[in-house]
Amino acid sequence: MNHHRTRHDRGEADLRLASVRVESPHGTDLLLARTARTLSARGLRLAGVVQLNMPRTDRARCEMDLSILSTGRTIRISEDRGAGARGCHLDHGALEEAVVRVEEAIRANRPDLVIVNKFGKREAQGRGFVPVISAALDAGIPVLIGVNGLNRPEFEAFASGLFRALSPDSAAVLDWCLTVTRQTNPASPVEKSLTVPAP
Repeated sequence: MNHHRTRHDRGEADLRLASVRVESPHGTDLLLARTARTLSARGLRLAGVVQLNMPRTDRARCEMDLSILSTGRTIRISEDRGAGARGCHLDHGALEEAVVRVEEAIRANRPDLVIVNKFGKREAQGRGFVPVISAALDAGIPVLIGVNGLNRPEFEAFASGLFRALSPDSAAVLDWCLTVTRQTNPASPVEKSLTVPAP
């Protein structure tokens, strides 16, 4: 799998990378979105994306939007291929547009934390948000990412085992985010006390 890695050896720096997976449908997306709202309310500068899933009564699949955390802009990454369509309905062009927007945000204003909704099929191929993840870690910026079971082997190969696998609950995820942002940026406006919002 080394052929698709764009990162170089970072050693302990990779422990600034954490993954989370919630088993329930869309559970990981909901957890990451809730985490982003909480951290933003505490004054942290965030970059990256969280996924919003929009059910449709006339379609078997949800519409998928990515919310750009630095601007609040939403980009639809799903293609409407009709009610009977099967298989992947990801709009690759829209995904790459989201990647560019996140890259621009990181260059313009160094964030305290990068959140990526999913290490998905494109990332398993070395595409998608892989350059964003690599660049952030190289710059010492921690990264939180959702990882499903299907692409976990590719994620583990990409990370070379140097990541934190977080418990899928708000307390564990928030605790890691607050701790790692204090370590990497002591000036970050993180409160020392941890108050976890109700799910």
